[in-house]
Amino acid sequence: MYDVAIVGAGVTGSAVARELSRRKGRFVVLERALDVCEGTSKANSAIMHAGFDAEPGTMKAKMNVRGNQMMDQLSGELDIPFRRVGAFVVCFSKEELPKLKELYDRGVANGVSGMELLTGEQARALEPNLSEEVEGALLANTSGIVCPFELTLGLAESAAKNGVEFSFDTQVTGLEPGEEGWVVHTSRGDYAARAVVNAAGVFADEVHNWVCADKLHITPRRGEYCLLDHTAGGHVSRTVFQLPGKYGKGVLVSPTVHGNLLLGPTAKDIGSREDTATTAQGLQEVLEKSALGVKNIPTRQVITSFSGLRAHEDGDDFVLGESAPGFFDAAGIESPGLTSAPAIGEYLAGLIGEKLGLPENPDFDPCRKGVPHVKDLPVEERAALIQKDPAYGQIVCRCEEVSYGEIRDAIHGILGAKTLDGVKRRTRAGMGRCQAGFCSPRVMDLLSQELGLDLTGIRKSGKEAQIVLEKTRGEV
Repeated sequence: MYDVAIVGAGVTGSAVARELSRRKGRFVVLERALDVCEGTSKANSAIMHAGFDAEPGTMKAKMNVRGNQMMDQLSGELDIPFRRVGAFVVCFSKEELPKLKELYDRGVANGVSGMELLTGEQARALEPNLSEEVEGALLANTSGIVCPFELTLGLAESAAKNGVEFSFDTQVTGLEPGEEGWVVHTSRGDYAARAVVNAAGVFADEVHNWVCADKLHITPRRGEYCLLDHTAGGHVSRTVFQLPGKYGKGVLVSPTVHGNLLLGPTAKDIGSREDTATTAQGLQEVLEKSALGVKNIPTRQVITSFSGLRAHEDGDDFVLGESAPGFFDAAGIESPGLTSAPAIGEYLAGLIGEKLGLPENPDFDPCRKGVPHVKDLPVEERAALIQKDPAYGQIVCRCEEVSYGEIRDAIHGILGAKTLDGVKRRTRAGMGRCQAGFCSPRVMDLLSQELGLDLTGIRKSGKEAQIVLEKTRGEV
């Protein structure tokens, strides 16, 4: 019997798991994919929003502001990159200036600090590549950027370090009341738990509707992005939004914590909960709309494109709390979900801990150490590390300067990588200019060696993503 079973190992489920591990109990995370961060959490804008956009009093507003406030301490504890670079929201006519003031007032009501209203000239003085068409801007100094992979992995590994179990390749297929709590039916058998947390992303309405009379409905909202090379990473120093519309915050231009430039997303409601394909039309929209707010974007430096799905619930707010006895929802987690996840974890773990009477865990260790990124180390530290272990000097991914030692650490970590994408998200091997064109065969060899698998057993991501189908000749 588990105290709590969490459905979903995205950033929200992982945040709930980490906060629960502050208490004594038996906890398990059930994830249908082979790794954490395989759904919405892997494909988003990587922004820590300040909190001026959501309507005051909503869960989105409360969780956004609190999550943003938690990030300085959390990034240190989890050993993940986080930078408060600030963000602009720009408008292009005097008629739109009152809308910026509305956002400013909303931010004040939500408790956001560090906001300023600027003229176009004042904004361009801070951000020279802003378009000449920019008439005014809201500057939110508390906005930041983060790596969504590393945040999710950091939360999950911290939870696992503190005793939370993770069961991957485990599809939850149903729920029914048990003798004490719930019986969770999965593709790997049944799990009994006193409480269940629904953090199933775009499938959260299905899980909710299994047990609750008040039904939810989630519409998958696809957003497409373009990612530019490091050579374009300094084109802007802050995130640049345009005035938000019906479908969200619009197309942004933003630096990333790893030195790239990110453009996007689009916002299109679709029927499929699995369709993350990019489209020529969508990517063209990204390029055209991003150019409205920022001039001279070096679009020839685009190295890849991708899309992600946001879980838009009809009520247009996060659905958080106990929706049935012992059943807790974290549903409808769309933007600003990445920012809000730490606060959602704190909030739900508090509710669950009080309901189940879970005592404090005196052995909880908040600190987690990530895979060392050798190229970011000072020269002296890098040399000392290589002297101690030459594997850190054997470069596998030339674009991102990722070593064999880092890949080995990623494979044998707390929740070790078992796929090509798992290695990529932990080390950035394959994320550079050539997009894994050079390093993939070597990373596959290392996965094969370190995990004792034949190359035909190596996957890009899920079980169906086989890379090597068969051998065409014998050993030589």
